[in-house]
Amino acid sequence: MKNNGILSLGIFTAIASSLCCITPILALLAGTSGFAASFSWLEPLRPYLIGITVLVLGFAWYQQFRKQKATDIDCDCDEEKPSFLQSKRFLGIITVFAGLMLAFPSYSHVFFPQPELAKVDSNSINTIEFGISGMTCAGCEGHVTSEIQKLKGISELKVSYENGNAVVSYDPSKSKLEDLTQAIDKTGYKVTYQKTIER
Repeated sequence: MKNNGILSLGIFTAIASSLCCITPILALLAGTSGFAASFSWLEPLRPYLIGITVLVLGFAWYQQFRKQKATDIDCDCDEEKPSFLQSKRFLGIITVFAGLMLAFPSYSHVFFPQPELAKVDSNSINTIEFGISGMTCAGCEGHVTSEIQKLKGISELKVSYENGNAVVSYDPSKSKLEDLTQAIDKTGYKVTYQKTIER
């Protein structure tokens, strides 16, 4: 397999390993939030994709250094300078890019706006917990948060992909329970249950 093919495989697996976390940000930028959960099925494959990426890039670096040792032995012939695509610099750029893609779930939350919560009378607040299926990373949390915070009367909001839920305090005179459910479903993740929390 040629070096460019190896690098292409490394880039592909690095992007695929974080695709479930990249699509919510692409959806936010495009304004089409419904397809954000389309790649959540890749989450269970993430460890394997990371492993493939590391192996492929490790092999590419091995090939690069092995090629260098072979050219050190042949010193009498005219040396042909490798192209940029076959250089260590390009391999370094690809390695850094792959590393950023692999780490994407850990910093994806910075791409989402922070919630701007309303100040409402505490006597008129309802608090409800929604079970949400399909969230796999902080990017998913940010996507659900950004959709819910578009509604009026939201005073508190905590979305957790680890717990698979969202706890929302809201003023029922400004937003209805159906509005909250629709906002979550609009992201592509699904509400699995609703539970009222007594204050």
